[in-house]
Amino acid sequence: MSEQWRTSLQVRVIGSILIASTVVMMILGFALASLVTSRLTDGKIEQASNEIDRARIAVEQQITATGSASSVQVRLQSARAALSQLSYQSGESSSVYEPVLVVSSPDGSVTTAPENYRVPEGLQDFVSEGQVSYQFATTTRTDGQTYNALFIGTPTNTDIPGLQLYLVYPMDAEESTVALMQGILAMAGVVVVVLLVAIAWLATQQVTAPVRSASRIAQRLAAGHLRERMVVEGEDEMARLALSFNDMAEKLLQQIKQLEEYGDLQRQFTSDVSHELRTPLTTVRMAADMIADDAEDFEPHTKRATELMMRELDRFEMLLNDLLEISRHDAGVADLSSTRLDVRSPVHAAWEATQHLAEKLNVEVSFDLPAKPVWIVGDSRRIERIMRNLIANAIDHSEGNPVEVAMAADDDAVAITVTDSGIGLKPGQEELVFNRFWRADASRKRHSGGTGLGLAIAREDAELHGGILDATGTEGVGSQFRLVLPRDQEGDEIVAADAPLALETPVDEHEVAGATAADADTADPGPGAGTGFGTVTDTVPDALGEKRSDKGERR
Repeated sequence: MSEQWRTSLQVRVIGSILIASTVVMMILGFALASLVTSRLTDGKIEQASNEIDRARIAVEQQITATGSASSVQVRLQSARAALSQLSYQSGESSSVYEPVLVVSSPDGSVTTAPENYRVPEGLQDFVSEGQVSYQFATTTRTDGQTYNALFIGTPTNTDIPGLQLYLVYPMDAEESTVALMQGILAMAGVVVVVLLVAIAWLATQQVTAPVRSASRIAQRLAAGHLRERMVVEGEDEMARLALSFNDMAEKLLQQIKQLEEYGDLQRQFTSDVSHELRTPLTTVRMAADMIADDAEDFEPHTKRATELMMRELDRFEMLLNDLLEISRHDAGVADLSSTRLDVRSPVHAAWEATQHLAEKLNVEVSFDLPAKPVWIVGDSRRIERIMRNLIANAIDHSEGNPVEVAMAADDDAVAITVTDSGIGLKPGQEELVFNRFWRADASRKRHSGGTGLGLAIAREDAELHGGILDATGTEGVGSQFRLVLPRDQEGDEIVAADAPLALETPVDEHEVAGATAADADTADPGPGAGTGFGTVTDTVPDALGEKRSDKGERR
């Protein structure tokens, strides 16, 4: 029910009306019941007040008529009998009362007629002071049944000292009237509440039905069913809403078609240009190679121009290859040549392709790979390209600091992290780094000669495998990129939180060390103390596939 209350406008409106109407009907019923009860009791009190004077006169006359020769009890019974006859002669059931005579003696004894009849003591005290008083109380009939009654009493002027007259009016009729009225009010309240809920349901249905229809159609539009439209009925506000919604959907459809056509043209243009440029590039490459073969015989400035031409040709060729690859992804024709492979092999191949860059920039690259083969089903060429981009990017941005490559695997996935201690990433750049041609610092020199498409292609390749490529970093401290690949292409979807390696944001270890300097004063600093790095020994393959040991002090 709480879920429906949270998600359904109709349930909230109907529930609110139900609660509000119930409270209002209860308050109204209580007020009406109190008013009717007050009117009935006021009428009973007024009737009893009018009757008590006649009854007192009748009692005084009857007591005087019986004479003092008779006993007090006999005289009381005679007066009570006369009052009882007078009550029944009135002919109205509401005027029927039971007379009670009470005589209080100075010695504390009390004589009543009928005998042993109990009158509320508080009422007796008021009457003994010469006041006509009344009180609602519970009393007992001669048959032993209790009932609610109105007691009204008055002092008398007779030769019997302390004689008090009380008229006891049963409240059965008034109680029946109040009970009947309460039942009618309760039934009327239930009927009114049900009718209000039904009316509210009908009213909200007219409003929520088009809203639900709009929500359902909007979801289908978002799912790609662009021809969905709302039904227009009538000319009211809901009809205008449906017309506006349909008009919006039609304009969105037109915009989407325009964007699709523009995207198709852009992709086709990129693909065509890339293909068309291959022929002149091949010709220029052949001519440049011939020139480069005789570069040793050139003048220094001509030799320098030849070197610049060859380097830019290499970069131009890389750019064309990346543009072609991007166009394949955009066109949706990129596919995997999946085979069963040891994922360590493309990592080794990526290192062979980037090792010269690490040596050129004097960057130490350490590897923490499993000792046993890690088998997955994937495209070795694409995985190698991902790792080549990540390692080259880390070396290029490491500012001469070490780079770490780590791998871990579980039953479902393999995770590879590449961590550098270079310029890092500013907040919000974790996703921007995968945008095409995006650069954190446009003025910064690229040592690897990248095209600006490497990381964008790497993410496309990772997603093509059903994997994840993400990044994190801290400005001025370093960054970490993580590749997570499923071990089986037909397995469950990879969840970043369940990856074998967590994506850890690099922290400034100097600040961490400073926070615990007091505890570290007595510790042996050891090699590399205060730098945040230690001595590591890693095994990496060389170009011939043999293993060699790179050992060094990490800065």
